[in-house]
Amino acid sequence: MTRAQHEAFQRDGFLHFKRFLDPHAVAALRTAIDELGAQWVRDEVKVVNGTPVKYGQDETGRPMVQRYSFASLHHPVFAELLRDPRFKALLQLVDGDARLGTHEKDGLVINHYLNAAGSNFTQMGWHTDAIRDLFLGRRVGPMLNVGIHLDDQDPRNGGLRLIPGTHRQGLGGMLFHKRYYVDKAADPREVAFDIQAGDLTVHDGRLWHRVQRSALVGEASRRRVMYIPIINGPYAPKSEKSRTPFYHRFQHLVK
Repeated sequence: MTRAQHEAFQRDGFLHFKRFLDPHAVAALRTAIDELGAQWVRDEVKVVNGTPVKYGQDETGRPMVQRYSFASLHHPVFAELLRDPRFKALLQLVDGDARLGTHEKDGLVINHYLNAAGSNFTQMGWHTDAIRDLFLGRRVGPMLNVGIHLDDQDPRNGGLRLIPGTHRQGLGGMLFHKRYYVDKAADPREVAFDIQAGDLTVHDGRLWHRVQRSALVGEASRRRVMYIPIINGPYAPKSEKSRTPFYHRFQHLVK
């Protein structure tokens, strides 16, 4: 991490690193996603450590997992990825005893977007990640979301959108600036990314962001993104006995 990167992150609330993973590593992660998805479909896994699993259908109508949680606890390839020492550099962006939240929040999340008739996950409306702390009755604490992108993402065909600097807004802005998940329209201040498979992004959890639906359909629209949170403060691991957080009741708004 350079001083310029630190300053850019403090100003804008995000960073983009090119070629974090090579093509071989990307292919291995894609295979692991297919393996874990097939297992969960076969075993009819509904909830993992209190977090519901999101299902949909692929372009052929077969069931598929479209949102995984705590994936690194269920496949060795994901666990090995998170042992990469380069993640330690990102911990410098959070004050205090920062760590990867492998057992906290929703752990390692995998979002599998597909623009197809039976898909249940094509886009995501405007939101901040920090709102979850408020739903749980906690003070909003430092949290970063590290994204590992496993597919190319041409901004003309959908993908991640961020509004720079909104991580510095007050509580009122975080609560009422947009309608969570309902608002999906483009914002004149938003920025998009030209992402290649293997890139890494990191954004502040208080930042307003969304995911634009792809203009393509079927296989050409497929986007797989893995997210792991960076957090600090008291350790709060989840387990199979954990209750489903209230905010997951709104999951039906994310399609």
